[in-house]
Amino acid sequence: MRLLVRSIPLVAAVVACPVVAAETAKRTYANPIDIDYRYNFEQRNEDVSYRTGADPAIVRHKDAYYLFQTLADGYWRSTDLIDWTFITPSRWPFDSVVAPAAWSDGERIVLQPSMMEPESILATTAPETGKLDFLVRRMPPLPGAVQKEPEEMKAGEIPPGPWDPALFKDDDGQWYLYWGSSNTFPLYGSRIAFEDGKLVYQSKPKPMLNMDPARHGWERFGEDHCACWAPNRPSLSYMEGAWMTKVAGRYYLQYGAPGSEFNAYANGTYLSDHPLGPFNYAPYNPVAYRPGGFAEGVGHGSTFEDRHGNWWNSGTSWIGYNWGMERRIALYPAKFHADGQMAVSTRFGDFPHYAPTSKVADPERLFTGWMLLSYRKAATASSTLGEFTADRTTDDNPRTFWVATDTSPGQSLTVDLGAQKSVRAVQVNFADYKSGRFADAADIYTEFVLEHSADGRSWLKLADTSAERRDRPNAYLELERPVRTRFVRFVHRHIGGAHLAISDLRVFGTADGKAPAAPAGVGALRSADSRDATISWKRVKGAVGYNIRWGLRPDRLTLTYQLFADDLGEGARLQKDIRALNVGVGYHVAVEAFNETGVSRLSPIVPLP
Repeated sequence: MRLLVRSIPLVAAVVACPVVAAETAKRTYANPIDIDYRYNFEQRNEDVSYRTGADPAIVRHKDAYYLFQTLADGYWRSTDLIDWTFITPSRWPFDSVVAPAAWSDGERIVLQPSMMEPESILATTAPETGKLDFLVRRMPPLPGAVQKEPEEMKAGEIPPGPWDPALFKDDDGQWYLYWGSSNTFPLYGSRIAFEDGKLVYQSKPKPMLNMDPARHGWERFGEDHCACWAPNRPSLSYMEGAWMTKVAGRYYLQYGAPGSEFNAYANGTYLSDHPLGPFNYAPYNPVAYRPGGFAEGVGHGSTFEDRHGNWWNSGTSWIGYNWGMERRIALYPAKFHADGQMAVSTRFGDFPHYAPTSKVADPERLFTGWMLLSYRKAATASSTLGEFTADRTTDDNPRTFWVATDTSPGQSLTVDLGAQKSVRAVQVNFADYKSGRFADAADIYTEFVLEHSADGRSWLKLADTSAERRDRPNAYLELERPVRTRFVRFVHRHIGGAHLAISDLRVFGTADGKAPAAPAGVGALRSADSRDATISWKRVKGAVGYNIRWGLRPDRLTLTYQLFADDLGEGARLQKDIRALNVGVGYHVAVEAFNETGVSRLSPIVPLP
């Protein structure tokens, strides 16, 4: 869906007065989601400081949503999937929580951290207050768990855990536990019960599923599944992050693969008619896939239904500048088709989307049509530290950034959109450059003003974050109404880290003109290794970028690879290798082009046998 805004009377009014982002008018969000990500402490001894968020477990409990994630020392609450409030819990593990399982049974939320030896499980009947109690003070030993090399294990022996757990309570009241994170071992499952302050394993751990990268191209490790890592170092894929969802009598056991350190991290699923299987691989895998764009990757997450009956899949988006596990949280609309196919829409997944207030039949309709206006635009700064120049803030790459010489208030960053355009939202993405922080503190918050100008001389306020003092590493500010302007300026007030660094100042809206023409001459050629294919098409005049879209059916192109045109070379014919295919599965492929005005019609759909 493409929305164009060209209201001349409104534009005239906008130029005459400030237009500040209105908290009460929010209808949209953008990935990575706008929460106060916490500083990681694990690399304190290495003096590597960065904010991160990963492995989201989101549950709906009494019409609110609760987000638990790795190493946060607390959790978040939202009533609309737009605004999230951090909640400090009454008790929390000393070593924090990693890759937690969370489940709401309607009366309480049960929270189980990853563990390699017996620890505690928490529960709360009032999560909005932060009061947590012990549900299980100490877990029993995991049946069959041994600390051995894989080749030394005997039948019935399994590795320690449960790591990366997932909890599931079926309609009949029976509880199940799933877990596993390994490049060798499968995901396991077991029937469990909570009785008198204890967790009881009611069945022995049973293998549920394992990876098969020889047949599943998307399960190969590395950048774009290159199956490469480093010289003389094995490139072994990881399967992790179990999550169970039951829809229409089908059990979807989901998992993340092939590893969180690259752009290709994705979610897949196996299906069964029983919670402990046997499970069958879904030929349409992966279900959530986003190797391109600013928010790359979507693996190891959770699936939940909102209060309106819409489905969502969350996941982990990769940054990886300071550390391989430097990450953020992303949220995408999902759908379960009547024939059982699970699909997650990541198309334009880091552009603004509507948060629905009613049931939506097609997740694609949640895309606002607000395009990225700031890509590769000229940027200037009040000061620059070394090589970290302002032009890095418009390349849509979270691993490059501008750094100011100091953090004094008034430091500024200005983006010239090249002409007056209708601005609808701005996302300010901060980076961590030698931040020197390893825990939360009262002075860790971001405060800034956004200004705009039609001519670069006279400036008006666009947004101001001072009303809410919290850290916003990926601050997303939706404007109350569209603003016709050319220049957008960030003016610094406060940052919690030792340096002011911004990876990208992303401006969204629409430009004058026409959307590009539909790509022509699309070709799809399967490689000798049928996990790979080369997609080609004719360059489209005026296109800023392209989406390659593919799926099992021509009317269900569920997977997307977003690309910018300047990354594809100068030729009249463009091409890209897709390396995420399943052996023995046929596909259909199409390409669409986009620019600052909108999105083209879809190209003719071609088969990929």
